Amino acid sequence: MTPERAPGCEAERGPGRLATGVRYLVLTGALVGAVGIGGRLLPWPLLSSTVGPTAYVFAAHPRSEAARFRNAVVGHGVAIGCGFGALAVFGLGRSPPMSRAGSPSWAQIAAAATGVGLTVLLLELGRSHHAPSAATAVLVTTGLAQPGRPLAGLVLGLAIVVGFGPLVGRLPIGRAVSSVLPLPRVHEEVKS
Repeated sequence: MTPERAPGCEAERGPGRLATGVRYLVLTGALVGAVGIGGRLLPWPLLSSTVGPTAYVFAAHPRSEAARFRNAVVGHGVAIGCGFGALAVFGLGRSPPMSRAGSPSWAQIAAAATGVGLTVLLLELGRSHHAPSAATAVLVTTGLAQPGRPLAGLVLGLAIVVGFGPLVGRLPIGRAVSSVLPLPRVHEEVKS
């Protein structure tokens, strides 16, 4: 049984798929590695769980709406604002991070759901889609990116990825194999 794909999706096979995968490995590795090295040199906690998905969007889908510089900046900015707004609404301004308690409180669950929901709503209204920003809202609402070093590190780490991501995603790394070995692309129809 063949996997279902959305209309217009093309599946690479064999060496083309490997070349694409290696391209993603190199580009996302370079972006996340740069953030890690920056954090090591400063020393600041620049690596966060929102850096990886943001790097992936820029490396794997450089021409997508989500990979637009503006959408990434607006997306993460809105997520931080919605996260802090949800913390205020649920009275969590001074509560310890979820990692210290071992599991989220009911208020943190409500704040995370509200923060992510508001982020997605505002990004839709502002036509600034950037899915990784939902992770940023979760980091803020669960206290993992509290004001101070954790939040500043998250913002600086994202600034590195968002600053270089659009450039890195357009590098021709891994695309040469496809031009040397022209492989057939197969359209698979979506089953109803």
